[in-house]
Amino acid sequence: MDGTEGRRRRSGGGAARRAARTSGAVEQAGKITRAIPDFEVLDEEALQIIEHNAETVLEEIGVAFVENPAALKRWKEAGADVDGERVRIPRGLARTLCATAPATFTQHARNPERSVEIGGRNLVLAPVYGPPFVRDGDGRRYATMADFEKFVKLGYMSKWLQHSGGTVCEPTDVAVNKRHFDMLRAHMVLSDKPYMGSVTEPVRALDSIEMSDILFGGLDDRTVMTSLVNINSPLTFDNVMMGALEHYAAANQACIVSPFIVGGAMAPVSVAGTLTQVLAEVLAGVAYAQLVRLGAPVIFGAFVTSIDMGSGAPTFGTPEASLVTYGAGQLARRLNLPFRSAGSFCGSKLPDAQAAYETANSLNMGLLSGVNFMLHACGWLEGGLVADFEKFVMDADQLGVLHRLAKGVQVDEEAQAMDALHEVGPGGHYLGAGHTQRHYETAFWRSELLDYKPFETWADEGARDTRALAAARVEKLLAAYEQPPLDPAIREALDEYVAKKKASMPDAFS
Repeated sequence: MDGTEGRRRRSGGGAARRAARTSGAVEQAGKITRAIPDFEVLDEEALQIIEHNAETVLEEIGVAFVENPAALKRWKEAGADVDGERVRIPRGLARTLCATAPATFTQHARNPERSVEIGGRNLVLAPVYGPPFVRDGDGRRYATMADFEKFVKLGYMSKWLQHSGGTVCEPTDVAVNKRHFDMLRAHMVLSDKPYMGSVTEPVRALDSIEMSDILFGGLDDRTVMTSLVNINSPLTFDNVMMGALEHYAAANQACIVSPFIVGGAMAPVSVAGTLTQVLAEVLAGVAYAQLVRLGAPVIFGAFVTSIDMGSGAPTFGTPEASLVTYGAGQLARRLNLPFRSAGSFCGSKLPDAQAAYETANSLNMGLLSGVNFMLHACGWLEGGLVADFEKFVMDADQLGVLHRLAKGVQVDEEAQAMDALHEVGPGGHYLGAGHTQRHYETAFWRSELLDYKPFETWADEGARDTRALAAARVEKLLAAYEQPPLDPAIREALDEYVAKKKASMPDAFS
């Protein structure tokens, strides 16, 4: 990069930040900082047993770092016992390394007002990630890039979501080796919220870093991406995901180190056994990120579901998954790491009663377990195979409930409402009271989707069910969408980068 190009990029980044500060047409609810306690299911003895057993797993069983000589070399130099691709980690080593990861970090957005703090008492909500299919009024089909862009726009317009996410659906009409360029560009151009990078090949992580460098006019060591690095449970770290983690950690970009657990298939059937494996895998993954770069931001991840022993299908919203998630939250806090788990999980094929029950269980579990970063917060259907437009806005509406619950109960003088109690007295009503008049607009959370009208009005308006209301809201949000401002020089530089990279390689669809 020559000096002229560097000056152009730095100037463009400043102009983008100035433009962002003058925007604000889209209402945003802001951050969630919990004022309520976390729900804890494990006592001190249980926690110590699980922590001891996880260290035993690392020391005696070990973990596999597959086809990754550089990782094996790092572990050996750190004092681990390396036998082929098996890494046995002495008791205490992984925990000591994990202590160098930050307890909280800021993920910067191109609009500084949209930046988020991950960790502590904060909860950041991001949409569904990874489905190859989408569903709308026309049914279930393979996702396209047009669908992807539509989801990014909906995410930008959803005031309860603080994060644009990553692979909100997998656009199958674009070559596998090129689609990450288009997906990243969509997040960068169509939204000004934080976003996630690509992890499907290590080189795609580098592409994500380079595109982010263009967008921000130089990263300057700032964390601008949070990316999902799944562990091949049980106890296996493949070279693709670890290669992506290596690039991100070296560039000070955050990774979610997340075991992918289907209880009974990829972990023991017991809650305690599953928690032991989750902790062992997270300890090894977070510690490895610190071997790459001390202080690299990392999130303790736990994607947990159980299996239907009759069909073999994963199940969601179950009590066992909740218990694992509550326990994982406790373990994450004891490591002083941000925690990722939960989402709008369900196994239903449609946004129906099953989807609603399972999703409500999963979302509430996430709030109460102390989750800091909730991926899949809206739009998930059919066990994660489908991103559904109608369910996206249904779930996004319900995320407002999490915002409200997290605030807890206020007991300041105004909240005590003693003036209202004195004013109304026995037998009166509060509709006209001064306290009510001061607060009626903000006192109660209000759905922007669900119908509370009288039966006659509802019938006259077409007797629409929730899916019909959601379909109408999708169209309303998309009609109101306006692209957030972006410096034309940055837009041009991104377009040039993507065009040049895509032209340098033939299409590959596998």
